[in-house]
Amino acid sequence: MQNRPSAAELLESLAELLEGTLLPALPPELQHRARVGANLARILCREVELGPAAARREHELLAAVRDGDERARWEALTEIVRADLAIAKPGYDGWEGE
Repeated sequence: MQNRPSAAELLESLAELLEGTLLPALPPELQHRARVGANLARILCREVELGPAAARREHELLAAVRDGDERARWEALTEIVRADLAIAKPGYDGWEGE
């Protein structure tokens, strides 16, 4: 059993500290750096939470379509990219190409 807080919870706390507490107190020339730091912490949080399952699924998909048709390969690649986007840029993973 893992002790609390988890790595994801610690990263989210760091993001909240940077964005909610430090950002307003920083001079304007440093505020962007605090936002970037908060964003990086949130990306890492999602990587910790979603990354292992996404990597397993990617492996399964690629193994299944090795000899598949073009449509099956396209669908596998689309699912893999959506999983990556869910970690790196949430919201973009739902784009339907419209």
